[in-house]
Parts: sequence; C-alpha cells; structure tokens
Amino acid sequence: MKVKTSITLSREVLETIDRRSGSSRSRSEFVEEAVRNYVGQLVRREADARDLEILNRRADKLNEEASDVLDYQVIR
Repeated sequence: MKVKTSITLSREVLETIDRRSGSSRSRSEFVEEAVRNYVGQLVRREADARDLEILNRRADKLNEEASDVLDYQVIR
C-alpha cells in the first residue's frame, strides 16, 4: 500500500531526479527506488559489521584451526 507523503528537496536535487528519471517513470518511483537502494545498503553494512565483529572475536580459534589443517597437509 502506498502512502502519500511530502518531502522538501533542493532545486538541484529535484533537477537531477528529473534528468535521471526520464519520461519512463515518475519522480515518486525514482525516489522510492533510490531510498530502497540506500536502505538496502545500510542493512548490508550493518550485517557486514556484525559478521566482521564475530570473525574478529573468533579469529584466534579460526587461525588455529587453519594452521592445523595446513600442518596436516604438509605432513602428508
């Protein structure tokens, strides 16, 4: 369901939207897609940061396991 809202944009931003959206889609469609993409980036960055924190927290154990695997491969 779409909800009508009002936002204030600078003239420069509005002109850029008009140039980029062309005649094939409305300003609203352009802005909605841009916001969806931006929010998606934020969500991915947050997930990446959580993953990195987990990896950093477990780095010593993971490195130890990798070293064991490499040692086993060298012996064989």
